[in-house]
Amino acid sequence: MSTEALLAAQGGGGGDGVASRRLSIDDALAEHAGEFGRWQLRHFVLVSAAWALEALHTMVIIFADREPAMRCPAGEGRCGDRCAGAAAGWEWAQGSASSTVAEWGLVCGERYKVGLVQAVFFAGCMIGAGVFGHLSDSFLGRKGSLQVVCFLNALFGLLTALAPSYRVYVVLRLLTGFSTGSIGLCAFVLATEPIGPSRRGTAGMSSFYFFSGGIAALAGVAAMFQSSWRLLYVVTSLPSLVFVLAVMPFISESPRWYLVRRRTDDAMHVLRDIAATNRRRIPDDVALKLDDEGDDVNSGKMVEDSSPSSSSGSILDVFRSRTTRARLVLSVLINLLCSVVYYGLSLNVVNLKTNLYVSVAVNSIAEMPAYLLTALLLDHFGRKPLGIVTMLLSGVFCIAGSLIAGVGAMRVVRMVCGVVGIFGMAATYNLLFIYTAELFPTVVRNAALGCTSQASQMGAILAPMVVVLGERVPFAVFGVSGIIGGLLVFYLPETMNKPLYDTMAGLEEGEKTPLK
Repeated sequence: MSTEALLAAQGGGGGDGVASRRLSIDDALAEHAGEFGRWQLRHFVLVSAAWALEALHTMVIIFADREPAMRCPAGEGRCGDRCAGAAAGWEWAQGSASSTVAEWGLVCGERYKVGLVQAVFFAGCMIGAGVFGHLSDSFLGRKGSLQVVCFLNALFGLLTALAPSYRVYVVLRLLTGFSTGSIGLCAFVLATEPIGPSRRGTAGMSSFYFFSGGIAALAGVAAMFQSSWRLLYVVTSLPSLVFVLAVMPFISESPRWYLVRRRTDDAMHVLRDIAATNRRRIPDDVALKLDDEGDDVNSGKMVEDSSPSSSSGSILDVFRSRTTRARLVLSVLINLLCSVVYYGLSLNVVNLKTNLYVSVAVNSIAEMPAYLLTALLLDHFGRKPLGIVTMLLSGVFCIAGSLIAGVGAMRVVRMVCGVVGIFGMAATYNLLFIYTAELFPTVVRNAALGCTSQASQMGAILAPMVVVLGERVPFAVFGVSGIIGGLLVFYLPETMNKPLYDTMAGLEEGEKTPLK
């Protein structure tokens, strides 16, 4: 149905036209197309598979940059300083091609370079998230942005496998991070926007299962390619190319992006496709409108909401309000600390002195019950108590891990502490997506979330630097970070059963009214 036909159908002056009902996309999904039917399930699974690609490109550094075992061919005690490597008679048990550390001698005084390249990768993620976050809202769209970043991931990943030197390797990891940092963002938005309001939250939290599943799959793949870090990069990069060629053609652009770009016909076409697949039907007299538009059925004109707004939607508005200013500072600190612990524990498996591949797989599987727990308890105990408990749980077990020596059977005990630590912090990470969005009104929500997202990326940059400090020190840092983060959550307000405020004035007024 064309835009002209829709407008003509709204005209009531002549009495011949059929008056249209203009609905928002949420109302159209809830009333006619279906909030979460067969179409949304298929689309959600296809799009969310991109999270697994992000996991591959992010966590491959655990295996590619590991320090393999060394051996002395001349016999025990006959080789010199291990830091001298081959010059002292030592050789790598799996060959010099088994990891970047072995090939370029990143040990002893050069070990900081391992943390540096990992930090550079996350710096690229931070830059890319901002760039492609903007492009996905503008002319590229959600689908276009996801397609571009996945293609760039495949390209930069394959080029990384050919890196002739450490410096080139660092540059290519920066470029890979640039394209990786926005995969989850683009996939999350594209997967959840066609879903109805009552199912969107649960579906959104379920997308993290794909990230954890990707890490578990990576551990299995890496175990099969232990002798060549270059081949490992090839194997983990090809799925991104397959995704672009074989999956993207079956993914639809977001109807909300179409509508915001004034492509009403395209938005309605997607909604009718959703309805048909869900065995529903959208009546011919239904037209779409944006949430901030009024409705004049007789004239068929889009009437803008004339209510004044005192907020421009910038981050400056957040700081002007005493209420949101305090919330933003706390949210930034909490997200930063959470990210340091989450990514730190993920990367710290190299210091556990246990089977690297098993440890990574166990950690990733431990995250999945955390996501389920968050979804089940979120609306029963509230965001604040859940955030406090999960961060403190992670912090306490990390502190315990720092006190345990990695010798003999105690290695397993320390690994268990790490597993419980990442369980708690994965639950917090999942929770913060919902909690942070509810703390700020609509007019500044994206600006506030942008700040907290940047803080999370900064935490990811710091995490590798902590990991290279040794065996016990990282656990201590993660433990203190988790405990401080949990204590900071005490100062945030509870948002359960409170409305999602639209304006700064509405939030200020609503906070003055006690919750009944």
